[in-house]
Amino acid sequence: MAGGEGTRLRPLTMSQPKPMLPMANRPMAEHVVGLLRRHGFDEIVVTVAFLANTIRTYFGDGSEFGVRIVYATEETPLGTAGSVLNARDALDERFLVISGDVLTDIDLTALVAFHEKSGSVATLALKAMENPLEFGIVITAEDGRIERFLEKPTWGQVFSDTINTGIYVLEPEVFDHIPSGRPVDFSEEVFPEMLEAGRPLYGWITDRYWEDVGTLEAYLRAHQDVLDGKVGVELGAFPLRPGVWIGEGAEVDPTATIDGPALVGDNCRVGPGAHLGPYSVLGANVRVGDGAEIERSVVHDNSYLGAGVSARGSVIGRSCELRQAAHLGEGVVLGDSCRVGAEAVILSGVKIYPNKIVEAGATVTSSIIWESRGARSLFGSNGVSGLANVDLSPELAVRVAMAYATALPKGAIVTTSRDSSRAARVLKRAAMVGLNAAGLDVEDLEAATVPVTRFHVRTGQSRGGVTVRLDPDDPQSIVIRFLDADGNDLDEAAQRKVERLYYREESRRVLAAEIGDIEFPPRTSELYTAALVASVDLDAIRRAHYKLVLDYAYGTASFVMPSVLAKLGADVLVVNPLVSTPGVLSFDREVHAQRLSGLVRSSGAHLGAVIGPDGEQLTLVDDAGHVLSHGEALLALTDLVATSVPGAKITVPVNASAAVTGVCARLGADVTLAKLAGPDIEELGGKGTDFAGNVDGGFAFPEFLPARDAIAALVHLLGLLAATDRPLSAVVASQPSSYVAHVEVTTAFEQKGTVMRSVLELARDEELVLVDGVKRVDDHGWTLVVPDPDRPVTHVYAEGASEHASDERAAQAAAEIRRILGGT
Repeated sequence: MAGGEGTRLRPLTMSQPKPMLPMANRPMAEHVVGLLRRHGFDEIVVTVAFLANTIRTYFGDGSEFGVRIVYATEETPLGTAGSVLNARDALDERFLVISGDVLTDIDLTALVAFHEKSGSVATLALKAMENPLEFGIVITAEDGRIERFLEKPTWGQVFSDTINTGIYVLEPEVFDHIPSGRPVDFSEEVFPEMLEAGRPLYGWITDRYWEDVGTLEAYLRAHQDVLDGKVGVELGAFPLRPGVWIGEGAEVDPTATIDGPALVGDNCRVGPGAHLGPYSVLGANVRVGDGAEIERSVVHDNSYLGAGVSARGSVIGRSCELRQAAHLGEGVVLGDSCRVGAEAVILSGVKIYPNKIVEAGATVTSSIIWESRGARSLFGSNGVSGLANVDLSPELAVRVAMAYATALPKGAIVTTSRDSSRAARVLKRAAMVGLNAAGLDVEDLEAATVPVTRFHVRTGQSRGGVTVRLDPDDPQSIVIRFLDADGNDLDEAAQRKVERLYYREESRRVLAAEIGDIEFPPRTSELYTAALVASVDLDAIRRAHYKLVLDYAYGTASFVMPSVLAKLGADVLVVNPLVSTPGVLSFDREVHAQRLSGLVRSSGAHLGAVIGPDGEQLTLVDDAGHVLSHGEALLALTDLVATSVPGAKITVPVNASAAVTGVCARLGADVTLAKLAGPDIEELGGKGTDFAGNVDGGFAFPEFLPARDAIAALVHLLGLLAATDRPLSAVVASQPSSYVAHVEVTTAFEQKGTVMRSVLELARDEELVLVDGVKRVDDHGWTLVVPDPDRPVTHVYAEGASEHASDERAAQAAAEIRRILGGT
């Protein structure tokens, strides 16, 4: 399989396909061909697509490499299985599939022997990986029979760390399961369908080396592994001394020093006083000038490094020219045929695409916020976030917004909004610049809640939305949230598309006449209010003559609540109505709720509510002045909905109390368990769902808006109380007591896969719920183990018959995880 473009390895793959990228001075595909030859595979079909002639020209008919090679060309992308189907004419017996762009020394002979012994139709080579998120996970029984596939999982779905390497032994029967005429993938479609059809599929776990080499960091790391001898490949060079290899015709000046491990390619010249540090790799015909310093860097063929050049942790493409005293910082990547002038400085993390010129003495810099602070990806669970004006700068906001805009058609409309903070105002304006620069028009709501922003996107002409907010968990940080055409947060696939455009620096830049415009749509609050009150029995609410105490938490709910309250006929006392940056920065939900409790009691109000600064989180205070926990609020709303709507459909997260499902069962409601993350509540709370809520104060009534909305939840709560003629305190008092314990266990990201695999294996014979993480259920309660997607922790939730029992279950599960970590 050699059709990959290697987009994450750009700019190195701008002018050559990924399989031809040199690994220890030989194309990665050549290492794969050598592995196949050593295990007796001498007939090879190579599927090609991107820059196919580069591969054909290098390998020819394969005779030079001791094999016979034929080629199958993809005119359009066909997927992994579609590519193999395209080569069907050459595959009339049992065959092996392997990627041409991986680094591995897997024992193919043992793999084939296992396949023959098991009688499998398809055998997959598997490997345990520390971080399995980027790969497809395969779960097997003890005898190797495959039980389940999970492609590109989230941490909450990591039930094993055994990943699919993309190396398969297949019988020709597999072609019967590959549809023609469209892209088809083995792991996403063909293998799961075969498994469902009862065909024997097996997994064979290898302990040999395997690296996907999918990123620039992995590319450097793989070179280090080669030089450390962790993978068995042919270097084709003479071992000058342990750890130092010299190619044919290479010359090293006697005053130059080489600290191994290092590899010097054929016909290189290393000048006087030059120093090659550990993990330096020079390709063929490289020239290193006097006094140059190279360390942990890979230099491709035919490049020239002048006197005094320094490079650390860098990759230099083919035929590059670095003049005297040029400096490359950590993580710099130069594409092919770049020229860097004398004494130029390229700062860490900068990528320069092929055929570019850096003038002498210039300093080249770029924002490397995400890389510098070790972010695992651009998007977190809430969006793109970082310290305001430090990690998340206006420059970065422009670039991310342009990447987002590039994924949308030119001329599309995007809605923007922000909270009341000055930081959000600055970064929203920067994002608007990026959207306009990429050819999109902006409808700016200025300061507005997240639900109002979603509503405007869903009901207007917008193709998406951008809203900028302070992080609710850290007021010094800011979050940019990107919405799709339905007003929902971008799903993982859309996030990955934006990330690819951002990291590849391939955002669209339109001509001056095509730059987008900015408009300020009128009456958005009025339209939102009209749709909201139309979704409830307004007359019943008015007849109840509710007395309310509301805390706007200095947020943008202040702009929409007056029009909503004017329709309800309620007597309302409002606190903290002024939009205020200092107020939002100092907002503390518990403190605000306790103050509100006293006001409810002293005023004799029917209920009180704190509406979070974003308009998404709702905290309730009943008529007795009791501040409801988020769990109590979820249980009360569930009861009211199930009582008022026969056969109600309700969605709650998998860590919700069992009391919620008990209420639903008692009242005849249908309950669906969802993932913990907010966006999943929004996705599942779609058409036909009457109520969706989580245990963090986020509640949705999807017939109005399938997303968390504190204002809508409050209005619907008033409607439900009026319909049932019950005070909120009575609803709360009628509910069974419940307590869900929560413990966090520090877990490095590279250990999460091991933890989840071990937890699943220990619980294999128990009743399990695998919606998000591993939930073990028994007659006395339940325990849920789920990795955090953004932080190095594993969450443990547990519920038992009492508070003490819940705490004990959580402590036992946490201790079990710590034992697993201690054994890794």
